[in-house]
Amino acid sequence: MNAMQNLAQSSSLNSFLSQDRNFTQFPQTPHQFHALYLKSGTLNHPSLSSRLLSLYTDPKINDLKSALSLFDALQQPSLLSWNLIIKCCVQNHRSNDAVALFRRMVLHGVVPDGFTLPCVIKGCARLVAVHEGKQVHGLGLKIGFGSDKFVQSSLVSMYAKWGEMGVARDVFDRMEDKDLVSWNSLIDGYARNGDVEFAMKLFDEMPERDEFTWTALVDGLCKCGEVETAREVFDQMPSKSLISCNAMINGYMKCRKVHLANQLFSQMPVRSLISWNSMIAGFELNGRYFEALELFDALLKEGLMPSNVTILSALSAVSSLAVLSNGRWIHSFMVKHGFELDGVLGTSLIAMYSKCGSIESAMKVFEAIANKKLGHWTAIIVGLGMHGLADQSLELFQRMRRIGMKPHDITFIGVLNACSHAGLVDDGSRIFHMMIDDYKIKPTVEHYGCYVDILCRAGHLEQAKMIIESMPMRPNKVIWMSLLGGSRNHGNLEIGEYAAHNLIEADPDFTGCYTVLSNMYAAAGKWDKVSQVREMMKKRRVSKDVGCSFIEHRGQLHRFIVGDRSHPQSEDIYAKLKEMREKLKQAGHVPDTSQVLLNIEGEREKESELENHSERLAISFGLINMEGTTPIRIIKNLRVCNDCHEVTKLLSVIYHREIVVRDNSRFHHFKNGSCSCNDFW
Repeated sequence: MNAMQNLAQSSSLNSFLSQDRNFTQFPQTPHQFHALYLKSGTLNHPSLSSRLLSLYTDPKINDLKSALSLFDALQQPSLLSWNLIIKCCVQNHRSNDAVALFRRMVLHGVVPDGFTLPCVIKGCARLVAVHEGKQVHGLGLKIGFGSDKFVQSSLVSMYAKWGEMGVARDVFDRMEDKDLVSWNSLIDGYARNGDVEFAMKLFDEMPERDEFTWTALVDGLCKCGEVETAREVFDQMPSKSLISCNAMINGYMKCRKVHLANQLFSQMPVRSLISWNSMIAGFELNGRYFEALELFDALLKEGLMPSNVTILSALSAVSSLAVLSNGRWIHSFMVKHGFELDGVLGTSLIAMYSKCGSIESAMKVFEAIANKKLGHWTAIIVGLGMHGLADQSLELFQRMRRIGMKPHDITFIGVLNACSHAGLVDDGSRIFHMMIDDYKIKPTVEHYGCYVDILCRAGHLEQAKMIIESMPMRPNKVIWMSLLGGSRNHGNLEIGEYAAHNLIEADPDFTGCYTVLSNMYAAAGKWDKVSQVREMMKKRRVSKDVGCSFIEHRGQLHRFIVGDRSHPQSEDIYAKLKEMREKLKQAGHVPDTSQVLLNIEGEREKESELENHSERLAISFGLINMEGTTPIRIIKNLRVCNDCHEVTKLLSVIYHREIVVRDNSRFHHFKNGSCSCNDFW
């Protein structure tokens, strides 16, 4: 009797579901039917289960979780059910699941059809699953779908996305009915792979074009750097789509044509979040950090909610400017609006605080992340090393290893840098060889650079020179600069000249080389050699970088250059400088005039030149404007000279202030007469 009732109920439900009803307006309806099927025991009725599955996978409902739950409960899913669940997985960007389901389907002996194959091929294309994609292609040929229009079109798209244009063109040429999608895929593939001429040829041969055709060509041309050609096509478009405008903006930004990107953005009648993201990321990419943050602020005033991509670009701009107040505000915004820190946002936030000089805040963010990933560990290890906190950096490195987290090549760069800044030669050597022997990581030029720097800072110049000469790759300018800097710091003129010769050969326009070499000669009193270096710079039209320091106060960056008197508070700043000089003299400071690179006659003149260095002007500004409990944070574009380093240590005692200086090498935390770099110069 129960069986008869179930059969009648099943027939009734099937009839009800088959009627033309818009169930998608009531998302709860499929779940109610699902519960009824389970209660009545009719879940495995083929037509009922397929109909229910089609409701779950309908784009208006799109309940993949329930669809998978239903599908897994089916004893013998029909081909229609397999197709529905595979398609839904692909639509929800779960291509891995789609390919795995397809494999299960084939192993169960279910033969795919012309609806299954295009979905699976699309999933393989997204995953760049080349081996699996070619297997699906072979299966399609084997079961008779080699000439199916939709299968062929999907294959053209897949191979074009992978850059296998020969195979894509071969499939395309075999198509009897070449649809617009196939033409578009082929054009997009050729353009993305840099074959602009052939992409344009296909474009001209097309029997018809749609908005995607124009957009695909513009986007492809932009991605391969052909922005001028892309603009010509863009200007010919019958109607300019939002996607094509965004593609042009990205293309301009990547080619450093910022003004053209800005002009186009200003002219757009409608902008998407992608448009804003492209501009903000583009400004950041081109070093226009202030403009990136200004546009981020404008986006918020427009009432738009930033995405993870927006936040990442804004944090990167803050990191480059070291405007800590902006970084703290963005962090507060993220907390308020529920941005998760378990992924790359957490890594970026740790890096931002580290680069802004607040390693304590970086550490708090790191400890607050419950599910720490390798990127989080690496970011804090790099940050601690940058701040001279080598012991903490090494401790975290060991802690990471103890919990089974496997470090990658960037993690080792961070640890080696920490050893370098703290002068930990033995630890640095041990970790360098641990990376090779225990983790089988092949050292890159960056790893060798860190190791060489460790040796150079500690004065092991001959050993560093031997390693450079035995490297399996060509040394870069950073490595030669480490050897040159180490030679200067340890007074080895012979190795310094050797390093300078190789550095000039590697990069004749690198200003730092000439500056350090000139410094070495000046310190040795070889003024004729100083003149020769200056003459070489003049002949090669290489100009010395001007020392420049920044200090943030109340959300605004104040810029100072050596001897600068343009600041509105200039009179007060120089009065404070005079006070600083007198207090330093009382404390027993003797200026290190060997740091003066110019052939200046007279010790007093040399001392005056040192006193006007940009970081001292910034410190003077900070002492005038900032409360005594607030750390004075300064960014300098060049390396801090030895005399300024000693002066800042003394000033931290004289004025009872914490002073943090970020130069082009690392951070220096001056407090109570000591520095985090432990005097390894």
